[in-house]
Amino acid sequence: MSDAVSVTYEVSDGVATVTLNRPAAMNALTTEGGETLLAAVERAKNDGAARAVVLTGNGKAFCAGQDLQEHAETTGTGQKLNDTVRKHYNPIVVALARMPKPVVAAVNGVASGAGAAFAMACDLRVASDTASFLMDFAKVGLGSDSGAAWTLPRLVGHARAMEMLMLAEPVTAERALEIGLVNQVAPAVELPEAAHALATRLANGPTVAYAAIKAELNLGAGLDLESCLEMEANLQEQCAATSDHHNAAVAFRNKETPSFEGR
Repeated sequence: MSDAVSVTYEVSDGVATVTLNRPAAMNALTTEGGETLLAAVERAKNDGAARAVVLTGNGKAFCAGQDLQEHAETTGTGQKLNDTVRKHYNPIVVALARMPKPVVAAVNGVASGAGAAFAMACDLRVASDTASFLMDFAKVGLGSDSGAAWTLPRLVGHARAMEMLMLAEPVTAERALEIGLVNQVAPAVELPEAAHALATRLANGPTVAYAAIKAELNLGAGLDLESCLEMEANLQEQCAATSDHHNAAVAFRNKETPSFEGR
């Protein structure tokens, strides 16, 4: 089955919206679909018209993870699951997490397995009130992948991450908000507007500073205090040299609202 239109891309108000577009298959990713998603994320990274990104799904699901039908069909061909993870899913996670622009996941429905991990690799998550998260790797005899072992405990803590991965039970949007897995819950019909509004706010903000904040939080937890302080100082120097900082400082002195250009 061709995945030529399995991912769509559009830009509006400075926001690139990347949409998984296989609703009949719950937006599960084939190998080709993974390549298409990665290309769309990289396109957003390099698109000068996009200052923020929304990742979402079309239909009732955000992303059901790997297309298990394709996996079953290729099991006897010598293609290994870890090949798919390393070659296709890991690069997507890295591209989302290291994107020098804010990334908002608009979780419109079920997010399971690698699909949930993609949402967790984004910076902020807005969920539909009908959405759910399912870390269902153990149900098919697998450990976690796609960065879930890194992102999930950072969001919800070690104990809850262990519970979600071992028990593999769905987590509702309401519960996800309670435990810090998502930042906001919106009625299903309002989700696109809510996610776009948040992304537009970020797109109009100091995107260079946002990139520094992402780097600080991604790296800081793995550093000792002195190394973290030095990293912050280096990134702060870079931010202080930007036009955004200069213009904001002038606006502050003049009691005006600053405007940011991302440079």
